[in-house]
Amino acid sequence: MAPLTRFLGDRAIPGVESFDGISFRRSIRSEDGVPAVLELTPARTGDHVAIRIHGGDASRPNDATEAARRLFDLDADPSAIDLVLASDPALRPLVRATPGIRRPGSVDGFEMAVRAVLGQQVSVRAARTFAGRIAMTAGTRLGEPVADVTHLFPIPDQMIEADLRSVGLTGARAATVRRLSELVATGRLDLSGTADMRETVDALLAVPGIGRWTASYVAMRALRDGDAFPVEDLGVRLGFEALGLPATPAAIRDRAERWRPWRAYAVMHLWHADR
Repeated sequence: MAPLTRFLGDRAIPGVESFDGISFRRSIRSEDGVPAVLELTPARTGDHVAIRIHGGDASRPNDATEAARRLFDLDADPSAIDLVLASDPALRPLVRATPGIRRPGSVDGFEMAVRAVLGQQVSVRAARTFAGRIAMTAGTRLGEPVADVTHLFPIPDQMIEADLRSVGLTGARAATVRRLSELVATGRLDLSGTADMRETVDALLAVPGIGRWTASYVAMRALRDGDAFPVEDLGVRLGFEALGLPATPAAIRDRAERWRPWRAYAVMHLWHADR
């Protein structure tokens, strides 16, 4: 679980999420909209995750449990995934070094899509800063904060009304976030992960300002596509270079065919290849 918790911790939204090196915490909403804070602590052995729920509706613990399963990819079959990925000699050392690697998920598809847009062509730190500002400006403050977790990330209706330029977004990026918010708010875009995958990705690509990288990232994290693969991702290219593999888009695409249907998990290995 270490690569996954480190990945989530590096991208924790200030005020919405926190990571102290051991436990990952974040605010969530139940299906009824009741706020809570989810605390996830992986065991040292890596074979299970302890879940603690702060606040929320005590009669609906399954909402928090399901959120944890999505976020930490707890329904994956690591043995089956490792078997496929380790069949490639180039990837085998990474799989052996980090067996059972998990794909980072999300607790809310809309939030993840917004985060993907914020992360376009900027550093992880900059994307976190923008997301934190949006949460403070347009999100809902928790009645009972837990440590550094103080806010809920905005829902689409809140995002539509937010002054996105005031948090530092360019006009074009603010327009993309607002259009995304409008589509989700009106039900024309379903990012729950239950709709048809191809139709959802096509709908994302139809939004001005959303390209292949963003759609692939959303598919990987929000739509739970274990085969999503952002060919042009910088981290993927650097991972190929660290392995001594040709790193042109065509070479990356061809090599990744060996990893189907688990290319999203190969991405996690590649992102950590130079660590």
